[in-house]
Amino acid sequence: MKKSKQHELFDADNTGKSATWDKDAGTQIRDDKEKEKTPSIGYFQLFRFATWRDTLMMVVGSLCALIHGSASPLMLLVYSMMTNTFVTYELEVQELKDPNKECINNTIHWTNGSIYETTDNTTVSCGVDIEAQMTMFAYYYIGIGLGVLIVSYFQIVFWVSAAARQTQKIRKTYFRKVMQMEIGWFDCNSVGELNTRISDDINKINNAIADQVSIFIERISTFVFGFMVGFIGGWKLTLVVIAVSPLIGIAAGLMAMAVARLTGRELTAYAKAGAVADEVLSSIRTVAAFGGEEREAERYDRNLIEAQNWGVKKGSIIGVFQGYLWCIIFLCYALAFWYGSKLVIDTKELTPGSLIQVFFGVLMAAMNLGQASPCLEAFASGRAAAKTIFETIDREPEINCFSDDGHKLDKVKGDLEFHNITFFYPSRPDVKILDNLNMQIKAGETTAFVGPSGSGKSTTIQLIQRFYDAEEGTVYLDGHDIRTLNIQWLRSLIGIVEQEPVLFATTIAENIRYGRPGVTTEEIIQAAKEANAYNFVMTLPQEFDTLVGEGGGQMSGGQKQRIAIARALIRNPKILLLDMATSALDNESEAVVQEALDNVRAGRTTISIAHRLSTIRNADVIVGFEHGRAVERGTHSELLEKQGVYFTLVTLQNQGSSNTPNEVITEPNEDEFDLKVESFRHGSCRSTKSSRSSVRLRSQSQLSNDFVPDALSGSFMIPSDLQITPKNVTEEGPEEHEEPAPVARILKYNRPEWPYMLLGSLGAAVNGSVNPIYAVLFSQILGTFAVQDLNQQREEINGICILFCIVAVISFFSQFLQGYAFAKSGELLTRRLRKVGFQAMLRQEIGWFDDPRNSPGALTTRLATDASMVQGATGSQIGMIVNSLTNIGASFIIAFYFSWKLTLVIMCFLPLIGLSGVFQAKMLTGFANEDKKSMEAAGQVSSEALGNIRTIAGLAKERSFVESYEQKLELPFKSAKKRANIYGLCFGFAQCVIFMAYAASFRYGGYLVRVEGLPYMLVFRVISAIVISGMALGRASSFTPDYAKAKIAAAQFFQLLDRVPKISINHTDGQKWEIFKGEIEFLNCKFTYPTRPDIQVLSGLVVSVKPGQTLAFVGSSGCGKSTSVQLLERFYDPDEGQVLIDGHPCHTVNVPFLRSQIGIVSQEPVLFDCSIAENIQYGDNTRTVAMEEVVEAAKKAHLHDFVMGLPNKYETQVGAQGSQLSRGQKQRIAIARAIVRNPKILLLDEATSALDTESEQTVQSALDEARKGRTCIVIAHRLSTIQNADIIAVMSQGVVIEQGTHGKLMAKKGAYYKLVTTGAPIS
Repeated sequence: MKKSKQHELFDADNTGKSATWDKDAGTQIRDDKEKEKTPSIGYFQLFRFATWRDTLMMVVGSLCALIHGSASPLMLLVYSMMTNTFVTYELEVQELKDPNKECINNTIHWTNGSIYETTDNTTVSCGVDIEAQMTMFAYYYIGIGLGVLIVSYFQIVFWVSAAARQTQKIRKTYFRKVMQMEIGWFDCNSVGELNTRISDDINKINNAIADQVSIFIERISTFVFGFMVGFIGGWKLTLVVIAVSPLIGIAAGLMAMAVARLTGRELTAYAKAGAVADEVLSSIRTVAAFGGEEREAERYDRNLIEAQNWGVKKGSIIGVFQGYLWCIIFLCYALAFWYGSKLVIDTKELTPGSLIQVFFGVLMAAMNLGQASPCLEAFASGRAAAKTIFETIDREPEINCFSDDGHKLDKVKGDLEFHNITFFYPSRPDVKILDNLNMQIKAGETTAFVGPSGSGKSTTIQLIQRFYDAEEGTVYLDGHDIRTLNIQWLRSLIGIVEQEPVLFATTIAENIRYGRPGVTTEEIIQAAKEANAYNFVMTLPQEFDTLVGEGGGQMSGGQKQRIAIARALIRNPKILLLDMATSALDNESEAVVQEALDNVRAGRTTISIAHRLSTIRNADVIVGFEHGRAVERGTHSELLEKQGVYFTLVTLQNQGSSNTPNEVITEPNEDEFDLKVESFRHGSCRSTKSSRSSVRLRSQSQLSNDFVPDALSGSFMIPSDLQITPKNVTEEGPEEHEEPAPVARILKYNRPEWPYMLLGSLGAAVNGSVNPIYAVLFSQILGTFAVQDLNQQREEINGICILFCIVAVISFFSQFLQGYAFAKSGELLTRRLRKVGFQAMLRQEIGWFDDPRNSPGALTTRLATDASMVQGATGSQIGMIVNSLTNIGASFIIAFYFSWKLTLVIMCFLPLIGLSGVFQAKMLTGFANEDKKSMEAAGQVSSEALGNIRTIAGLAKERSFVESYEQKLELPFKSAKKRANIYGLCFGFAQCVIFMAYAASFRYGGYLVRVEGLPYMLVFRVISAIVISGMALGRASSFTPDYAKAKIAAAQFFQLLDRVPKISINHTDGQKWEIFKGEIEFLNCKFTYPTRPDIQVLSGLVVSVKPGQTLAFVGSSGCGKSTSVQLLERFYDPDEGQVLIDGHPCHTVNVPFLRSQIGIVSQEPVLFDCSIAENIQYGDNTRTVAMEEVVEAAKKAHLHDFVMGLPNKYETQVGAQGSQLSRGQKQRIAIARAIVRNPKILLLDEATSALDTESEQTVQSALDEARKGRTCIVIAHRLSTIQNADIIAVMSQGVVIEQGTHGKLMAKKGAYYKLVTTGAPIS
């Protein structure tokens, strides 16, 4: 019953919906131009890919659905005939109780032979052979049941398989179209979005054209036939019942609106708390360093209160509406039965059977209209999804790589000319990349492009490949405008090696083979030799059949680069484009690859973009770029004389003359370390801020060793170990699927709310008993029709209607009670869990946050969803259970009490009815999940293709990816067709079970009535009680929020709560001492980051600082400088060795105490989204910092004057992550924050690197001020800032290779001396 109520609700607004829906479906097919204006596309356009065969299947499927829809109303006709039979039989039995009457020739006679007449001179018929009648009805039922089984099977199979075929076609067409799009289109559409479109959006279209349609047709048909049956039975009563139904519809509409609005409010309220959590978790290091954990937990909790209140409001409103609904429904029953019985008794317009027929006909119609509404939702979302998909399918690509148009030249020399080119990227039309560029590139020459990053070098290369067309101007190849040439052919002339080569997830040989179709193994080996890749490939266990991993993740940068070069060479290209092709290599491999490139350059037009002069020196022509123009061209020596762009690059990079400080670093072992060396060498030209800062940031998030900045363009190489390969994800698997948490433990957290839960359970119990009571009252009404005395009959009926009214009122209150009480207890529980969970997260050691599974995003979602899911496992779940139990309990008690034999017969069908309820619930959610699984293989192809679209376009390999994708679609398509049959069978079975149950139970009921004299009303009572409870069972199982999910969510949650952090931040653990001097010693520390155990970051660090001294670390990025600082803060503990603080090993020291003595200023300081004053006060969270202190600290940090110049002074909001302020300002706030702590130890991690010269001087003087009388550790990248340090330690590969004062180290003429004299950038 329950579901029907839930849905009937919608009937009012849906009728409107479906009407408009048909209208626009029609107009839009006619009027395609209108499509631009209208937000979505017409419904029938979803079927534009259907063949005639699909159309035929859909038509037949719809017919079947229509017939299926008419089955339930048909059954009502049988039911009403049956009721009439029972009533006449009962009357006959009562008459024949009088021993003077007997039955002759189907009329009752007195025993003396005269005909018996009632008071109003009518004869009474008799001789009803109840069993024969019942057998006949049973056959009817079975017939209808079998019919339903067959038509519902076909209805599903036809629709589902037709839809599968169309979806398959849409997928192929869409993917093929996307692969044809020009690169500019991909700039404007993110790859992630395209992937979700391919998976989710097409699934949405599938849902809108599959089984949902047939179910919708079936329900609408039941709706129509239900009313027809009603009107046939008795039009007056039908109209009365219809008159009342708008009340239900209105309530449903209001409820839906209110719930939507409140949910919105609740979400926005929680979003605030979520933002707090996200901010805190993203800057967890800052929070930990300043001991702000408790303060943050409080701030989070404050924001949760609002969300909680909205949640409770939502619960109570749902309760009120639910109560109102049930109340109206029972009042409707009362009205209908009262008026109907009048028509039966007084005017004799209706028979008892037709009363039932009318009442249930209308009820069934309303119910089905309600249940049709979710289908409309599926249709709407399908249309919305189809809009973007079809738009893409209909879009003509500006540069179509599949087209066969355009010339192919017989002979290509390779002369390129750029003529007045102006260009913007389509994704950023406001930024001019190339500005009237003119340049010629001669055939067979090597031309090098140099210039700062963003000056348009790579863009020119992309224009040669015709990834984009310029807005103005033209590119000529041998005097032909390249737009007139055939694209695939043009791209086949070009070999490209990029800075970050993309390899595909297959073998090395296959990757090289992508260069040119149909090459032999010999050619592959030859190309590998030329690219100097052959030797390392042969050392691998599977040689050329080695898989390179997702995105080439199993290979080092140098290895990937050489495979990519081999792939370019095998094309035997006329034009070779090298976009920083050797930037990711170490010296040795660079020399060899460079040599390989020099060999293959012969006789080809080569364009090389490079940052290392060694690679450019021997170019025939060097072109200097600036701001999208070619400002100078000439040879190396000519340009040096010009003293322009090239000259500045050379001087900045002037490590060419003095040999590269390579001895500093112990020789790198194999390719893994190529990266590190290189970063040492190819110095920064204009100290590129972007790349430096981004890399430093990473070092705070543990990636420093791996992200090597590219000096000129601020892009990173990501070497292998960062690719979180699917392999280790699966290893983590088992830990995730903990056995679900015991409910008892969840309830323990809910203990304070037990009064609410008790009240809620009470309400639920009352609600549960409503259905059985309804069964009793309903059968009682049927019973009254067999009472002979009319007055007594009227009294009984009025009594029953009054009972209905009482039940209505009670159920109003109990529904409200259940809704409100469980909402209140649930929301309180959610809030409590969120707070506890958040505190638990803040308790963990920093290493825990490095695990990608605990990224801030993942953790915030876990707080948001897990907690509310757990709520689903407690409050409302208990309500549901109590409700179902009382429902079933009461039904069975009633049934067994009145007739245990009949009950047992029906009980055989109960499991089946229950099952069919479950089936139907599952049907609604559909088989979507299985689809997703089988689509994964195809999904991998599509995501790899879309993610590396540039490489694929460069290799002109779009076709092969489209083919491979289509091939991968075959399997899901086959399984979808197979599943359609299974689905159809299940559906048919679920639909026909109830008819069979009726057939058996009424047939046996008839037998009991005749043989044992069981009053027929009890037959109805038992049957309806049990059937209703069976339905309730099935519904309950489907209605509950997913219980299993809730338990798993709870398990994850408790796993978090129970986790013992490796570094406890408890205030009681560990030692504290009175006079903290600030002496630090690192004794032979070895350390690896927990997320990357294979890379040794510190390998035996030994260094010490006396109180009040300044120690400076220098060294290349990834040598462990920042790591040592993190060990000191105790974000991590060393694997071996010790850090001593005032002689105490740091792992014995109380963490909050230790951190309170340390102030840290990092390169990109993290500020919180509050006022400047609050940010400075954050420095000391143990007390409230007075405003005077804040001002004092600000003065020391040279910040005060700037703040006083702001309109709100210290109350100025800094924005998220301090975005309202410049870097220098943020930096000084961070310094003030560190000073407020009054720490004994000051850590400066590249505190001035991100600043321009002016602010650097201000900040530097602020820092010198702050250093007085404190132990200080400085990590610097400009040597000028550390010359006055007491100890300078030069680090490489996790050990100190030399240390001393500036003077000593200069005299030593070692690594430090080289760094200072060559001016090579350090990190």
